[in-house]
Amino acid sequence: MRTKWCRAFPGLAEQVTHARHFVAALIAERGPVDDAVLIVSELAANAVRHTLSGSTGGWFFVIVGFGDGLVRIEVVDQGGERVPHLCDATSQEEGGRGLLLIASCAKDWGVKNWPDGRSVWADLAWEGA
Repeated sequence: MRTKWCRAFPGLAEQVTHARHFVAALIAERGPVDDAVLIVSELAANAVRHTLSGSTGGWFFVIVGFGDGLVRIEVVDQGGERVPHLCDATSQEEGGRGLLLIASCAKDWGVKNWPDGRSVWADLAWEGA
């Protein structure tokens, strides 16, 4: 990625809204805003809900990178016991579809493990390349 922006957020559910605004402002008029906002919303909510980022004093980072015809949305969390993966959610389950949504609108997505956490990322085609 040629250009990157990063912002830290407290690991609180209400911060997901701020993460969406951060991404939307960076991508406005340059790329797929709706898909990028959906992706950061799902990834940030998962970080708060399913990782140590959502514990007292927790945090998560949102990184937005542009380059080579792609925009990458990445959320770095403090890790946890569960590994992000695609679920076979049934129609009666309330959750479990976030990564399916991301996989359906992203060119690619994945997980990177770090010593103190992990990041989940998704790439979208970027028209401003």
